[in-house]
Amino acid sequence: MYYLYHIPGKKIGVTRNLNRRVTQTQGYKPTEYEVLDQSADIDYISQKELELQKSYGYKVDIKPYKNLFKMKVNVTDQTTTFPVPVAKVKGRLMDQIGMTWTTSFGKILLDVETAQWIASNAHTSMFNSDRSYVYNKALWEFYCSHNSLESLNIDAEQNIFDSIRTWAKVRGLYEKGDENTQYVKLQEEAGELAKALLKNDQPEVVDAIGDIIVVLTNLAHLRGVKIEDCIDSAYNVISKRTGKMINGTFVKDEL
Repeated sequence: MYYLYHIPGKKIGVTRNLNRRVTQTQGYKPTEYEVLDQSADIDYISQKELELQKSYGYKVDIKPYKNLFKMKVNVTDQTTTFPVPVAKVKGRLMDQIGMTWTTSFGKILLDVETAQWIASNAHTSMFNSDRSYVYNKALWEFYCSHNSLESLNIDAEQNIFDSIRTWAKVRGLYEKGDENTQYVKLQEEAGELAKALLKNDQPEVVDAIGDIIVVLTNLAHLRGVKIEDCIDSAYNVISKRTGKMINGTFVKDEL
């Protein structure tokens, strides 16, 4: 869905995420702007933006929003270059969350934190002041650090399973691994959990359960399904079960 927003006395713009684009990036609270229109049709909303910019007396964008929707980046061995000046790169990237490109170091999946890092580290192109760039090596170092499970910052729109899959994809687990190796890994982690339970080591129990969830998430992905769907399927079954506890174990009723 595309939202046509108005910051009174300032501008009219379009975004797919009001909170991220208007509140987080531009600093305006929801009470300080209004939504003039919304639509799933990018052609309609792009034309409407230009019409309202003109009727409200604001500067009219040179390019309609639909032409800005997919940012074309230029990747060389050393750098990634964006077709916007440094001052505008953050706003443009925030509207491109989810886009990907491949550097010589690996594939980048743009998220909020990566967009912010790029904006803070972008340089003006020596060939064109309307273009900006970052060095691929520095970008990759940040990206790997940011996407480690220990430092991963979960976006409000991204659940933990999405983050695990991003982490695994960046490290080549899906490209070079398979479900058989993940099953072996699952057995190893289950063994670690057994040891932790026997020792009554609570921190190790927590770590082992977490590791098992990670492995199951990746195993499901490698089999072409999402772990969320597996959980939903299992819950749909157990939610209808009846039974009773016998010697510490739930025994379901026979049909």
